[in-house]
Amino acid sequence: MMGNPNPNPSPNPAPEKEKRLQEELLGPILLGDRVIKLAQEVESSKVDCTELARKVQVVCDNLRSVVRVVSGTQCVNERPIRRIVGEVFKNLERTLAFVRKCKKHGGVLRQVFSMTTTADFRKVWNLLESSNGDLVWLLTILDSKEGTNVSLPPIASNDPILAWVWTFTYTLQLGQPKDRAEAATELGSLARGNERTKFIILEEGGVPPLLKLLKEASSPDAQVAAANALVNVTTNQERVVSYVVESHAAPTIVQVLGDSPMSVRVSVANLVSAMAEQHELAREEFVRANVTRPLVSLLSMDTVLADPMAGRASIHSLVLNLSNVGETNSDGSSRGSSHHRREREVESPELRNEVKISCAKALWKLSKGCLSSCKKITETKGLLCLAKIIESESGELQLNCLMAVMEIAAVAESNADLRRVAFKRTAPAAKAVLDQLLRVVQEEGNPALVIPAIKAIGSLARNFSGKIPQVLGPLVAQLGSRDVDVASEAAIALGKFVSPDNYNCVDHSKAILELDGVPKLMSLLLINDRQQVHGLKLLCYLALNVGNSKVLEQERALNTLERYARLVQTQYPDLKDLHAKAIHHLTLYQPGAQLHRQPLGL
Repeated sequence: MMGNPNPNPSPNPAPEKEKRLQEELLGPILLGDRVIKLAQEVESSKVDCTELARKVQVVCDNLRSVVRVVSGTQCVNERPIRRIVGEVFKNLERTLAFVRKCKKHGGVLRQVFSMTTTADFRKVWNLLESSNGDLVWLLTILDSKEGTNVSLPPIASNDPILAWVWTFTYTLQLGQPKDRAEAATELGSLARGNERTKFIILEEGGVPPLLKLLKEASSPDAQVAAANALVNVTTNQERVVSYVVESHAAPTIVQVLGDSPMSVRVSVANLVSAMAEQHELAREEFVRANVTRPLVSLLSMDTVLADPMAGRASIHSLVLNLSNVGETNSDGSSRGSSHHRREREVESPELRNEVKISCAKALWKLSKGCLSSCKKITETKGLLCLAKIIESESGELQLNCLMAVMEIAAVAESNADLRRVAFKRTAPAAKAVLDQLLRVVQEEGNPALVIPAIKAIGSLARNFSGKIPQVLGPLVAQLGSRDVDVASEAAIALGKFVSPDNYNCVDHSKAILELDGVPKLMSLLLINDRQQVHGLKLLCYLALNVGNSKVLEQERALNTLERYARLVQTQYPDLKDLHAKAIHHLTLYQPGAQLHRQPLGL
């Protein structure tokens, strides 16, 4: 039923494509004329054949009307026309075959087979009436002056979603501004949570008119409706996101984000988030379109930061500059026009907060695994804004900013250049971020906030040298958290500090022991949970780095490791070598250990 999965690549068909559509419409008209002529030549069943010819004539007349309407209409979606015309052509071919049969079996044979042919006539008439109904529906949609026709054509009687998508798509292209906004809203409602409908909208050419509507700055309501519809269509649909990106729509989306009223910016930022979450290509395209600049600008519009260093430009002036970046649209930022500045002054605090929530989420989704995006955010001083909002805000806005920092830190973990530049410990931005991450770990009780903060600190483990109890202390404290997920994340983060890959692993291991981390770690290992492996891995690293410690001997670390020998062999084979090395190392330093040990796995 679905046909070719690729929709029209452009809402403005090329002249060659228009010609092909005209030719496709001409085919059934010529075929209908042949049927009429042949029906008039049939000697028998004159009445039935005359009625048949009349019905075919009506179909041909409607086909010619379609040709006239299409010729005078710009940016029309061809998919429904081709589908309907193709079905009309098939029905006319069946009609032609039937008329030929009637002409061949005239005279006496017509009397013999009268019962059969009468039934056949009815079948053919039904086919022609169905085709005529499709064409009348199409003409009604194409020629509709106002409102949206939600009637069903016969071709879509068993699949109303298809007809509704066609109707709303044509309304997007040909309707009045108010009707276009309503059509976009309806398309978005159809797509919400329905993967098949999203596919139909893509296949039937519904995405290009939504993108076009998004650009119409004269109608903010229509822009909001288009952006929300695109959010619903792209969610969990990588194929739709790929199509939007390949349509070179990213610069347009960024321009709308920078130039539109606040209510539109919320929806457009949500669209950026939805697309960035689905596809790496979308993240890269948005970065090339410089989407981080308007996002950071909007996120920091109510943020006042203190001067971080004497003798330098104040961060407050930097934020003010960010809020008015870009006098042109080439970088996708706002024009900073007096109109939009005046508009900002009258926007409600709730709407401004909603804008910031959406922008923070977009930065979060853009940062995930995307080095270029993380670089852009840090280059625009986005880290300072994120740190200040984490400090001063709460709820979803604070969480989104924490998640953004977490993703940036995760990328920095695997990229030394970004780690050195963006998270240099003497840099004001890096210090502000670290201070807030540690504050969240120490003071917040919500695991949803504590876990991303712990992850971010762990990702930056290789940035710290020497003993750093002010950093390790909050992580060690969370080893004793009642929330198993929080305690496990603390074990994972501490594992990155004491891993052999970390040059300062020995110093960090000593600090963990001095902070009474081992007793908390032993308690964590007593919990029979799938997260147990992280605590076991941390204990192995400590055994390798500070195996001669009296603390490990007093806490019976060797016995604990041996107790998990069978579990490691059966469930965690990747940990087998590290586990064996840790046990061997402890036996070298703990007196009498060899006399009392049992073979591994017993």
